[in-house]
Amino acid sequence: AQYAGLSLLEHTREILVENGGDIFVKSDSETIFSIYAENTPFSMTTGILVKKRDKPYGICTSSGTLGHSKSFGKADAATVLSGSCSLADAAATALGNMVRAASDIKKTIDIGKNIPGIQGIVIIKGESIGLWGDLKLVRISG
Repeated sequence: AQYAGLSLLEHTREILVENGGDIFVKSDSETIFSIYAENTPFSMTTGILVKKRDKPYGICTSSGTLGHSKSFGKADAATVLSGSCSLADAAATALGNMVRAASDIKKTIDIGKNIPGIQGIVIIKGESIGLWGDLKLVRISG
């Protein structure tokens, strides 16, 4: 997503490239991303607001309960914001793999916020949600 987006930025000021939960963005305004975390109260009712940024960024989500990708964790959604789409993707997968129960959210976020280049984290497990960094949760419906 990042490589495609960077090449397309030669032709436009704004771009959003989505590739299966990995999103590369360059936007001149704030952006709200919906969260799809099947069978949780946050799914499609809660969004992640990212303020306008001067530089492109990646926001990537991994899930241990949804989708076809192999996961060693049970997070319904682990989302990471970074200036690097590749780092966001890898960190979302790694952090999601650490979550087995809602009680794992805080310690997982504490680990993630110490990874250089990570700017925000959202983790959902069942009826619990954790947030850290340059993100804001917003209600989008419900």
